[in-house]
Amino acid sequence: MKWEGNRESDNVEDRRGAGGGGGGGGFSLGGRGIGIGTIVIALIGGAVFGINPLQVLDMLSGGGGGGGGGGGGAVPSSQPATQQTPATDKQTRFVKVVLADTEDVWGKLFQEKGAQYVKPKLVLFSGATGTACGTGQSASGPFYCPADQDVYIDLSFYTLMQERFGVSGEFAQAYVIAHEIGHHVQNQLHISDKVQQVRERGSEKQANQMSVRLELQADCFAGVWAFHGNQARSILEQGDVESALKAATAIGDDALQRQSQGRVVPDSFTHGTSEQRARWFSKGLQSGQMEQCNTFDTRSL
Repeated sequence: MKWEGNRESDNVEDRRGAGGGGGGGGFSLGGRGIGIGTIVIALIGGAVFGINPLQVLDMLSGGGGGGGGGGGGAVPSSQPATQQTPATDKQTRFVKVVLADTEDVWGKLFQEKGAQYVKPKLVLFSGATGTACGTGQSASGPFYCPADQDVYIDLSFYTLMQERFGVSGEFAQAYVIAHEIGHHVQNQLHISDKVQQVRERGSEKQANQMSVRLELQADCFAGVWAFHGNQARSILEQGDVESALKAATAIGDDALQRQSQGRVVPDSFTHGTSEQRARWFSKGLQSGQMEQCNTFDTRSL
């Protein structure tokens, strides 16, 4: 991925080394969607502790179909030693450049529609940090908090991606950020609120289905960003798209369930299958159009 020398965002707050963040028990988004990394951590919890990954996901998302804000617990703090490796200056600059690129792309797209894009803040942390959604922990993976409109990431997650799933490459890392920014776009468009209202009224199965559509749309929005970022700044290099698709495929619900428990339970999906995640990211990347990302008005995901 070509990024060095491009504009760096000023909307990055570095809390690393500042100690754990803020009191309170486990982290919860009140059923309003969980980070792209949570599903990966759930698999690790299942492999290391013999915990059903679906139970871990349920804890991290604050419960099932009701979507209420019941105190979701955190995954037991057994992170690999590599998670303690400090992020390099190059990693920090990379994150700032990717965030700046999302700001430029979404700012222009919103302006074209007569709206104003409110830039989110991206918070770098290690271990734990306070958020308006509760105490965010590295074990939750990268996540977006709609209450303060900030994205949170412990950069050691990228090491985990490579070591546990063999997913590497800077564009795959950028995809992770772009997916969480996709949730911010949904929040700006009031899609997240509408989805949450439906989740609260429906059954657990219906709530899961709405979560899948929300996550797949965030994948598609990540693709829309990549389309326009490449068009304006030629950021893509050979192999970049393949690395992002590999990342999307690795964290499909079906792939994770098959690895962790040897069977697939479609009704419990919350993020979509590997094929769906890769396809919706590709759809955004190929079209560059937000309208192509309407996962809520299509029967076939």
